[in-house]
Amino acid sequence: MDIDEVLLTCEESMEKAVTYLKSEVRGVRTGRASTSLIEHVKVEYYGSMTDLRQLALITSPEPTQLLVKPYDASSLQAIVKGIQGAGLGLNPMTEGKQIRIMIPSLSGERRQQLIGSVKQMGEQAKVTVRNARRDANKHVDQVGKDKSAGVSEDDVEKAHSDIQDLVKKYETMVDDLVTTKTKEIQET
Repeated sequence: MDIDEVLLTCEESMEKAVTYLKSEVRGVRTGRASTSLIEHVKVEYYGSMTDLRQLALITSPEPTQLLVKPYDASSLQAIVKGIQGAGLGLNPMTEGKQIRIMIPSLSGERRQQLIGSVKQMGEQAKVTVRNARRDANKHVDQVGKDKSAGVSEDDVEKAHSDIQDLVKKYETMVDDLVTTKTKEIQET
């Protein structure tokens, strides 16, 4: 494995950490209704667990409510059961062939809990980024020690510098995601 491959692998794993954080943060509840809040809720549909977004159209007609329109009317009760069992603190109401979910406003204490949770997710992503740095530095050092690879000490130092630049870039991305989500949670 040469230095370019090490850098590429390092950047890919850092990118995965940020992508995972984005998907996790998207599901955290804020003060307003967002379809991403429930689209990944698992619903038992004909014996298999299926994402809600595959079973129904989810819309947000007002800032404080979600509307779920199942593609298959027979799945209505399974969807209600899935939303109630998701641990989101939501109370779905059946209205004919659709489900209306009122999103209650968050209390100050609950907002702080959610902000703490988002910050913890951000720290986990940073740990993943730093682990990728550690692994990449280890590989670069091995390449530098291998005399047959023909890599100079300057190349090794440049690679370490490039890896550190990647860490700064991805940690900044993580911080930006956490800050943005924190502001969303604090909005009423």
